[in-house]
Amino acid sequence: MKKQLIKVVLSCAVVAGGFTSCKNSSSSSKNVSRATGWKVNAKEGGFQYNTGFKEQETAPGLVFIEGGTFTKGKVQDDVMHDWNNTPSSQHVQSFYMDETEVTNVMYLEYLDYLKSVYPPEDPRYANVYKGALPDTLVWRNRLGFNETMTNNYLRHPAYAEYPVVGVNWVQAVQFSEWRTDRVNESMLEREGYFAKDEKYKTLNDGERLPFNTQTYTNRNDLYGDYESGKKKKDSANVYATRSTGVILPEYRLPTETEWEYAAQALVGSREYNNYRGRKKYPWEGDYTRNGKRVGRGDQLANFKQGKGDYGGIAGWSDDGADITAQTKSYKPNDLGLYDMAGNVAEWVSDVYRPIVDDEISDFNYYRGNVYLKTAIGKDGKVNVLRDSVLYDTLPNGKIVPVNLPGEIKMVAVDDNETYLRTNFSSSDNRGYRDGEPGSSRFYDRFSDDEEEDNNKKKMYDSPKHKVERDSLGNVIRQYDKSNNRTSLINDEVRVYKGGSWRDRAYWLDPAQRRYLPQYMATDYIGFRCAMSRVGSKSKTKNKTVRNKKSK
Repeated sequence: MKKQLIKVVLSCAVVAGGFTSCKNSSSSSKNVSRATGWKVNAKEGGFQYNTGFKEQETAPGLVFIEGGTFTKGKVQDDVMHDWNNTPSSQHVQSFYMDETEVTNVMYLEYLDYLKSVYPPEDPRYANVYKGALPDTLVWRNRLGFNETMTNNYLRHPAYAEYPVVGVNWVQAVQFSEWRTDRVNESMLEREGYFAKDEKYKTLNDGERLPFNTQTYTNRNDLYGDYESGKKKKDSANVYATRSTGVILPEYRLPTETEWEYAAQALVGSREYNNYRGRKKYPWEGDYTRNGKRVGRGDQLANFKQGKGDYGGIAGWSDDGADITAQTKSYKPNDLGLYDMAGNVAEWVSDVYRPIVDDEISDFNYYRGNVYLKTAIGKDGKVNVLRDSVLYDTLPNGKIVPVNLPGEIKMVAVDDNETYLRTNFSSSDNRGYRDGEPGSSRFYDRFSDDEEEDNNKKKMYDSPKHKVERDSLGNVIRQYDKSNNRTSLINDEVRVYKGGSWRDRAYWLDPAQRRYLPQYMATDYIGFRCAMSRVGSKSKTKNKTVRNKKSK
């Protein structure tokens, strides 16, 4: 009996020792390379890597959207008879999206930064601030009195939390780039790579190089005048790299596929691994009015009820608004996103094309890829603009900056990147499978006329307006008045999604799609930002919870 007891005790001791050994081994191996046995993150130097990274942090203003499969382009009605959105099964990777549209006060913060860092009175920066200003004249109507919105909508605190409008697609993209840099600058301060409040010095020092995420990761030596925080000068980690996990992916406009997936929010209709039907709108049911006991009869979004009816009669306003409404005025969809139908329509990043081809990519579908690479100077280093600003004149004559001081100059990829590749063969892929003999037709397929642009045939014969400047810098606008043009579609036309305060309920369907030239702005189109997720598809660790019926 004693012998058996001794054996049991010894066995338990051996097992316990084994567990302890394994535990110690696994914990100690985290900072030892499995490939070489060398130390990782050694103070002496060598390979530095964030071995304690768990998952991507949710950046300011964003909501996590777990990716999955869904049917894109399945509209319930087609009263316009322009069936240009053939339904297709798509898979979307997990990503993040703004909880609300970008508001006036958010955009005013952007304008204030530009005005401080790039003073308009400085001839070098004369068009930086001006190029970012929303077009407040979009509120004007030949036969309507809207001057109150023209003068007040952007800046008056009464409209602070209303969605910004009058912003074209180009301006929305540039706001997203600015937001990326400001958030990452704050992250680096929090993690000790920059001293506390270091970021505010740029606002008052005209000679200081403004922080740019891409420049920092490629040429961190240019940030020597930035005071270090907790990170010491003799530390191997004095600069943050992508491998530290501190730098977040960029804010950007969502793709059309991401936007539609997020708007449908089919997670609320999920039962195990299936969807129970399909929503016509971002909420349950086939109607725009609230059917629940509390708030019954109220509209669930801000849209045009009918001719001359933008918000109901006085004292019983159906949607509580006549123009745009304050964000979060209506309940969010099942993903926690507000105003994915109504209020303002929203820019997405895609170049517009009628989607009639079922052979499109079924993974993160997106049309608009223009692949670029960093320009390398004669010294063999990445070319960073220090003092000058590169501008572009849009077709409507508006001047916008292309490169600001502190940003890396980008150029198109060439044969060094495309030679013998199977996944892409050119820098600009906006027109891929569009006008090629094997996939679709040219607009002049049966014509003997040759294209002026190096005899390159295109599918769409859109107007070619021309903007030039004379020797004094005056803008000369030339209008294309040809009666032979066949389309308004070209590579500068972008998709916008969702209904707005000006639209009927028909446009509230997330699958509906429209387009507008990327340089134009309106009083009913705004935008929200998105961010890609790196790492795992889901934040949920407990599989049993994920398999339960969604409520």
